[in-house]
Amino acid sequence: MEEKLVAPCGMNCALCIAYQFREKDLNKRGFRRMYCEGCIPRGKNCTHMGDRCELLGKGNVRFCYECESFPCKRLKSLDRRYRTKYHMSMIENLKFIQENGMDAFLAKEETRWRCPECHGEICCHNGLCLNCNLEKLRLNRKYRWNE
Repeated sequence: MEEKLVAPCGMNCALCIAYQFREKDLNKRGFRRMYCEGCIPRGKNCTHMGDRCELLGKGNVRFCYECESFPCKRLKSLDRRYRTKYHMSMIENLKFIQENGMDAFLAKEETRWRCPECHGEICCHNGLCLNCNLEKLRLNRKYRWNE
């Protein structure tokens, strides 16, 4: 995992299905999904928050925790959805980075989201390793966390 893949909102883009699909070029294997290289690498600052936050939209802050309004209403709403559906918290990610630094965060993420079989990264959007569990996703394209 790389620092540039941690978005200002706290999303770890390496865990995102659109990023993982791009990395594995899965549309060549019969899927149809938009690819993404991550917010920072493509100059979007933050896909989730950049359109609603002037500081992020203009790239004036690297992370939301640098803002005096942290966590804002929009981030709280997004965080609630991600905690409920995807087993991750952007606000917890940001607080961890703020308190422990990026290297410690990336080390924690590598352990937390590592596939026990192939040691690849598990996708936060569905709980699957796209190396080991691709057939499960092929059978249920809307698969989400043990559904």
